[in-house]
Amino acid sequence: MAGIVVGAILAGTAAYANEVTVVTDVLGPEGPLYVDGSLYYVGWISNTLARWDGKKTTVLNQTAGCGHNGLALTKQKTFILACTDHGAIVELDMTGRQLRRWDVDSRGRAFDGGINDVVVTANGGVYATVFGAFVAVPGAVIGRILYLAPGGQKWVEVANDLNFANGIGVSPDQKTLYVAETVGNCILKFAINSDGSLSQRANFALLNVLTPDKVASWWIGPDSMKIDSRGNIYVAQWSGGKILKLSPEGKLLHVFAISAGDGTTNLAFGPDENDLYVTVVKNPDDPQARGSIVKIPNVK
Repeated sequence: MAGIVVGAILAGTAAYANEVTVVTDVLGPEGPLYVDGSLYYVGWISNTLARWDGKKTTVLNQTAGCGHNGLALTKQKTFILACTDHGAIVELDMTGRQLRRWDVDSRGRAFDGGINDVVVTANGGVYATVFGAFVAVPGAVIGRILYLAPGGQKWVEVANDLNFANGIGVSPDQKTLYVAETVGNCILKFAINSDGSLSQRANFALLNVLTPDKVASWWIGPDSMKIDSRGNIYVAQWSGGKILKLSPEGKLLHVFAISAGDGTTNLAFGPDENDLYVTVVKNPDDPQARGSIVKIPNVK
């Protein structure tokens, strides 16, 4: 499916003041990355990776049953893609061509629950989260964190017993790993050891303590996250319709209210971190997860 143009973009459409819709009609918008002047993003319902160049959107990859979700860029300019439906991790080149695929960890265990998000460290290592079944009432706590060492071939489990592990990020000094527990409505932090293993597991932030919940739901907790050059954590709140900006100490610095929908899933930084590109589902209860990507100014 590489190179297929899927339509013109509704640019310049303001929802709130300073909120501009840049991409419309995305089925399951997630995983935005701004790279070399283009915005890359995925659709977990459409099973696609796409690129927006400022004028049009081009589908680069469509893999049936993958449920494209988290997306990260390696130092070699390849993508690491989380498949939340198949429970797989895939490496793609920037045209969307598959280079590698993993379906099990180092012990031969399938990624039951699906891979939700991925992040690449400065030395080339990669962390990934295993989520759980997205159902009305979440059941077993099966969330895990996996690690692929630089140049490695197999994913090793480095943490478990997470209450639906979701977004994941690394501090600029590469010493701390942050992980969202969606059903726990919590962000955890771990110390990163020299071999990539994790220690000193601790609570970092409880979202309902920082800001009132918008609805009463199992799924009101944190979704994906990004971390800026100063170490501030930006967290999308699924069913909350907002992005929370937290300091490295866990203090709430700002709430970005998003009018395009309540299902905020993720964000990307524009050039110099001056803008945020936010992926959002209009109605979290929509089985097609119809949504868009909006651009808003950052607050530094």
